[in-house]
Amino acid sequence: MLKKTPLYDIHKALGAKMVDFAGWEMPVQYTGVIDEHLAVRTSCGLFDVSHMGEIEVSGDSAIDFVQFVMTNDIERVTDGQCQYSPLCREDGSVVDDTIVYRFNIDRYLFVVNASNTAKVLDWFKQVQKKEQFPDLVIEDLSGIYSQIAIQGPKSVEVMKPLLDIDPGQIKTFRFHMGLLLGEIEAVVSRTGYTGEDGFEIYLDPSDAPAVWQALMEAGKPFGIAPIGLGARDTLRLEMGYPLYGHELSDEITPIEAGLGKYVKFTKDFLGREVLEKQAANGTERALVGIKMIDAGIPRAGYEIHSNGKKTGEVVSGTSSPSLKAGIGTGFVATKLKAPGTEVEVVIRGRAAKAQVVPLPFYRK
Repeated sequence: MLKKTPLYDIHKALGAKMVDFAGWEMPVQYTGVIDEHLAVRTSCGLFDVSHMGEIEVSGDSAIDFVQFVMTNDIERVTDGQCQYSPLCREDGSVVDDTIVYRFNIDRYLFVVNASNTAKVLDWFKQVQKKEQFPDLVIEDLSGIYSQIAIQGPKSVEVMKPLLDIDPGQIKTFRFHMGLLLGEIEAVVSRTGYTGEDGFEIYLDPSDAPAVWQALMEAGKPFGIAPIGLGARDTLRLEMGYPLYGHELSDEITPIEAGLGKYVKFTKDFLGREVLEKQAANGTERALVGIKMIDAGIPRAGYEIHSNGKKTGEVVSGTSSPSLKAGIGTGFVATKLKAPGTEVEVVIRGRAAKAQVVPLPFYRK
């Protein structure tokens, strides 16, 4: 049986088309992907992301554990900040990618992908057992958090009357623990998955419907719209943001995926040796952005050819509402990764011309 978020009844009342996503019944669209996508780019949109997992790590050795499991360096940020990082195994493959919230030196919250919550939790406990981190507590807190995201250039104005401080004071990748609607406790971070300004709100599931309705009401003058998973995907792909199971997986390393800036070799972490070699010597394949020259949409799984021979395959693809063109990401032989390189995407047996382009696809 599929899980339902606390906002399920609201989605149904709004006429959302619901789908199975990582075991959750989630809205894929309301009025249509293009309309919803453009609402976020031009005004603001509201997302239910309560399916995401939250795992808290705390205790005297929390800082050491966090540094060991993440490739990024949490010591580069201070309390009240958050940081993006892949989580790698010893072979450099990615368990998941996450945003880590640093409350203090002894307490961290990992926000993980819904489909990977149980996997990350199990892996954390394996690492804890094997490496002997004393006084470490690992807790799955997914059940006590709902998550709502508001994204778009009007997000600050919509949030202003609802939050206990001016939301504009919260800097990018920082968070505020405060009150919404004068009484609802929440963690509000200046983060998102769309490339637009915005906030992600963590709160008690019982409070989620009231906050959603308040945001929709406050956003009315700005043309706020509820946004489904369909537009969430087109927005993140225009920005070249990875989605686990596509640009990242159990078989893909952060170096292959072009995420080397989130891998800090100034510290010890799981997978360091493998990733250091890849960073120094290069990899056989590389993730690239692909923009269609011929008509067509590059879909995940489509073969990418060079001079009539297969060189890789598409891992994400869509018709970009902002660029009005077919775009995708894919892995190709590293020698073909230079922007401007022409390749072909095989669409239903037809080799369609495309070009390697730099990421992100969309720039303001």
